[in-house]
Amino acid sequence: MALEFHRIEFQYNRKATLFAGLDLRIENRATVLLGPNGAGKSTLMSLAASHLSPHRGSVTWHGVNPATGGGDRAAYRRAVAWLPQQVTPVPGLSVREQVAYCGWLKGMSRTAAWQASAGALARVGLDRLADRAGHQLSGGQLRRLGIAGCLAHHSELILMDEPTAGLDPTQRAVFRSLVEELTEDVSVVVSTHQTEDLAETYRHVVVLDRGRIRFQGGTGEFHALADGAVVGAADAAGPGAGSAAGGGPTGRGPAGGGAAGPDTGVRGPGTPSAEAAYARLIERET
Repeated sequence: MALEFHRIEFQYNRKATLFAGLDLRIENRATVLLGPNGAGKSTLMSLAASHLSPHRGSVTWHGVNPATGGGDRAAYRRAVAWLPQQVTPVPGLSVREQVAYCGWLKGMSRTAAWQASAGALARVGLDRLADRAGHQLSGGQLRRLGIAGCLAHHSELILMDEPTAGLDPTQRAVFRSLVEELTEDVSVVVSTHQTEDLAETYRHVVVLDRGRIRFQGGTGEFHALADGAVVGAADAAGPGAGSAAGGGPTGRGPAGGGAAGPDTGVRGPGTPSAEAAYARLIERET
């Protein structure tokens, strides 16, 4: 299954065009969307969640377009779940009630949503807190509550916008382990500007900057950017490739178009850091 953005055009006002012909296809179960603040990550995630609609172009999941009307919008939103950066507890609801409420909003019956909420909470490790008021949860627990709400309606794709922002190292470790477990049977796209634990958690990297795709490929290819062994999208496919202006295909694999071998995501001693790869890419494309 793939999340596809086709010739996306979007702007907040006449003077602020963010995407102008962006093309992107994501089909890896564990994908990280990297980019500096203001790159357009949150807007792209909102478009993917159908919270925003493109002015031109289309967003589809497994061929389903939420803009076509009929039952496609409801089907799309049942399959694609969105975890925003801030998860707000619903006043007066317990943890389990809020998770069941998420399922009900996606079209489940009250009974089915209530039954599904128990399994969803167990999967994120919050089953012991099911009867606690939502506002009593910590920041890390609220993020897991949000994921439970996504799981309650059996989503196929979970979009997470800056999910580890503001979490301490222990909370980030718990969250990372949860994401790793989820990707065994659910596709996950996480947007962030942080590169910690990238290789251990994700298998595919998309770098977005100023509305343009700068790189798309495996984590091994991304790390290799630190020593210049692999080129990014703009270098491999020429100026404007995958950009807001051109929207062409993104480059993958080493320069010259050779096929990249399987990427396990495991980095050995002396492997170039993700921070160095990211800095080199953004600096070169600026």
